[in-house]
Amino acid sequence: MFSTKYIIPFASLLTVLAADNSLLFRNGTIHPVSGPNQENMSLLVLDGKIAEMGPKIVPPKGKTVKIIDAKGLHIYPGMIDSGTAVGISEIGSIRETSDYGEVGEFNPQLRPLIAVNPESEHIPVTRANGITSVLLLPALGGGGGRSAGAIIGGQASMIHLDGWTWEEMEINRSVALQIRYPVIASRRFNPEAAPATAPNYQQARQEKENEVRRLKAFFDEARAYKLAKESKLPDWRIDLKFEAMIPVLDRKLPVLILAGRERDIKEAIEFAEEQRVKFILGGVHHPGKQTEVIAKKKIPVILGSTLSAEEDEDDAYDAAYSLPGELYKAGVKFAFGTFGTQFARNLPYEAAMAVTYGLPHEEGLKSVTLNAAEIWGIAEQYGSIDKGKTADLIVTDGDPLEIRTQLKMMFIKGEAVDLESRHTRLYKKWMARP
Repeated sequence: MFSTKYIIPFASLLTVLAADNSLLFRNGTIHPVSGPNQENMSLLVLDGKIAEMGPKIVPPKGKTVKIIDAKGLHIYPGMIDSGTAVGISEIGSIRETSDYGEVGEFNPQLRPLIAVNPESEHIPVTRANGITSVLLLPALGGGGGRSAGAIIGGQASMIHLDGWTWEEMEINRSVALQIRYPVIASRRFNPEAAPATAPNYQQARQEKENEVRRLKAFFDEARAYKLAKESKLPDWRIDLKFEAMIPVLDRKLPVLILAGRERDIKEAIEFAEEQRVKFILGGVHHPGKQTEVIAKKKIPVILGSTLSAEEDEDDAYDAAYSLPGELYKAGVKFAFGTFGTQFARNLPYEAAMAVTYGLPHEEGLKSVTLNAAEIWGIAEQYGSIDKGKTADLIVTDGDPLEIRTQLKMMFIKGEAVDLESRHTRLYKKWMARP
C-alpha cells in the first residue's frame, strides 16, 4: 500500500490546507458505513466537519473551498485501532523508547496521552494504511495486551494520528480503565528443563488467586475513599490513585478487562458484575461457551490479531480467522485492536482475514470504523460519514481491506495529511540506487 505515485506532493498539501479545512469532493463513491454506498456523489466538508452529501452540491458563497475531483475513487471514514502503543513506543527492545507498562500493580491515575511522541516514525507508517486514530493502552504486553506486571495499567486514551503536540492529537484522554484480569500463567512443559523449573500448577494458581484478592481489595479501598470524600471526614486526604477510580465506580468510565480464554472470561464477567462497573472485554481469543453469555449480556469485545497462528496445538487452523464471524452470528458487537506497535499498520487486514472466513464485508468495515467509535463512546463525532461528524476521511482507489488498494489521500479533521513515511522514503531511495 506504499506506491509513491499516489502520495500527494507537499506543495499540493499546502494548497489544501489553505482552504481552511473546507473541501468539496465530486464524482466519488462514498462509503458512509452507517448506510448504503453512494456512487457518483459529492461530499462537502466545512471547517473540518462533514456538512452535506448529495449528487450536486454548490460551495457556499464567500467560503474558500478546495474542490477535489474524486472520479473513480472511494471515500471512507478513517479507521480506528482499538488497542495499540503507536506514539508511545519506538523500539521495542530499547526500554527507554517505550513509555508504557509503569512499575506497580495498580496505576489507575496514569494516562498515556501525555507521553505521546508526535514525531514517532510509527505514526506515518500506520497512517499510510488508512488509520486516522488509535486507542493508546497504558500497559501493553504480550497475549492480547496483557502487561506482565500491572493489574490496573492506567487509563486508555484516544488520539488522532496527526498533530504538532499531544494536545492537538487528543480526542479523549480517558476512554477506559485498563485491567489485566489475573490468570493462571501458561507454562508449557519442557522435558529438558531442570525439575526446579518444571511447571507448577498449584503455585501458578495460588499466584492468580492472590492477584484477584488484591484487585478486589483495591476496589474496596477505592469505595471507602469515595465514601470518605463524600462524607467530608476530617482525616480524608486526596489520593490520586483512588481519585482516578471514582469515575469507574460511578459508571462514567468503562473498564477494559483483558481476558482471553473461556474460564478467564467467565471470571472477568463475574468480577465486573460484582463490582457493578461498565466494562468491555479485550484480547478475547478462546471464548468457548462464553460467547453466548457475552451476546446475551451485550458486552462489547475488542479482538486481537486474526493473522496469528493457532495458539494451542489442538486448535483448528482457522480458529483465529473464523472467530469474528462466529461472534457476529452470535450477535456480539466487536472491534479490532492490533495490541502492538510495528504491526498496527495491518489493522485493515485483521478485518480482511475475518471477512475471508465468514464475517460479512460490511461488518468487517464497521469493526475498524463505526463499531470501534460506538464501543469507545465517540460515535457522535467519528466512525462514519454523516452530517456533523469530524471529517476523518481516507480516499482510495478500491476496497481498503484489500492489500493491493492504494491510499491516495487522507484528511484528519478536514486537514490533508502528508502520506510520506519511512517506508516511502526507503522505497524511493532504493529505487534510485545506481
